[in-house]
Amino acid sequence: MPLQSVLGNKLARYLMRTIWGEQYTDLGPLRAIRLDKVNRLQMKDTSFGWTVEMQIKATQQKMRTLEIPVPYRCRIGKSKISGAI
Repeated sequence: MPLQSVLGNKLARYLMRTIWGEQYTDLGPLRAIRLDKVNRLQMKDTSFGWTVEMQIKATQQKMRTLEIPVPYRCRIGKSKISGAI
């Protein structure tokens, strides 16, 4: 991951732990959530901040969460969004 992604991830996780008392290991983009729960979250962000918003709102509403570790590997090919390799 680019340095700014690594640092941003660490900062967001630190703030969530410090302010809301919830410790996450990552801000990965994959979420599995029931429709009634996601509707209850009333998500607003439509860009890159949605992962943090979802995790904070789930914590505030005391929703049960589960993280499943997935190994990270370097991207094969070029990103369609950022153009990074």
